[in-house]
Amino acid sequence: MLLEGKSIVVTGGNSGIGEAIVLAAAAEGANIVVDYVTDPAEAAAVRKKIEAAGGKAVAVDADVSKVDDLRKLVEAAVDSFGRLDAFVNNAGIETRTSILDTTEADYEKVMAVNMKSAFFGTQLAAKQFIAQGGDGLIVNISSVHEEWPMPGNIAYCVSKGGMRMLARTAGVELGPHGVRVVNVGPGAVATPINATTLSDPAKLQALDAAIPLGRLAQPSEIGEVVVFLLSGKAAYLTSTTVFVDGGIMQGSVGL
Repeated sequence: MLLEGKSIVVTGGNSGIGEAIVLAAAAEGANIVVDYVTDPAEAAAVRKKIEAAGGKAVAVDADVSKVDDLRKLVEAAVDSFGRLDAFVNNAGIETRTSILDTTEADYEKVMAVNMKSAFFGTQLAAKQFIAQGGDGLIVNISSVHEEWPMPGNIAYCVSKGGMRMLARTAGVELGPHGVRVVNVGPGAVATPINATTLSDPAKLQALDAAIPLGRLAQPSEIGEVVVFLLSGKAAYLTSTTVFVDGGIMQGSVGL
């Protein structure tokens, strides 16, 4: 069991990539804290899935755009499992709007959920790791769009670009404490955030054709990469991004 006894917070763990992460971690024996927003039934469903997969779970009513609620997630890990070993900043949203039509409200919502939550999740987790004596891992679920433009989805790209520098700068600052920060950058993944493309055969065919491996990733394929990082088998990685994109960033139309 790669993660037996390890205590991990995963934000946005109730669907998509987040759900795949918690289930993959649970299968390796992890103790997991997940957030939900106001819906106890949602929390019960997530806990049931984690426990069925082999892990232990605590669900916390928490809005990740609020620092006090992020603190509740860290405290839940310590109170329930005795310590915190890793924090996965996974929660994310997008508006699919361009620079010309993104409203102030659009921008602030995306930045609060994607960037602010990752920034302060990293801060709070790092403080807990240091209080425990050092060491610990922060994994940010970023995107190929931390480097690769996506016209028509600019607020999302800006948030992921910020996450890129969060990992690099925080990793350097926290290295002396033994605390590591690693981003995972998925490409196109078959999750609800891509529902519009998945439901349109022409769009899906075009996207598949742009990916050297010829298909979207399954959420479980991202989850397994995160488990590898959490396992300690990548203990010399920090201040960098592991891209899991089927080669899409290297694609070329040729000459």
